[in-house]
Amino acid sequence: MHSAIWTAVSLLLIVEGLGPMLLPKVWKRGLLTLISSPEKLLRRFGGAFVVVGIVIFYMMHR
Repeated sequence: MHSAIWTAVSLLLIVEGLGPMLLPKVWKRGLLTLISSPEKLLRRFGGAFVVVGIVIFYMMHR
């Protein structure tokens, strides 16, 4: 179980690091847009990401 968690964390770090590594200007612009977004919109996006993550997790472990 621990190796699965570390695998997930490592994949998350790889994916999250690709943006600033490959397209730093676009990534910074995206962050500025994100920071200026209303909290309600950020909550919706966060909720959508959680739901998609749960669905993917469920499909992988059926």
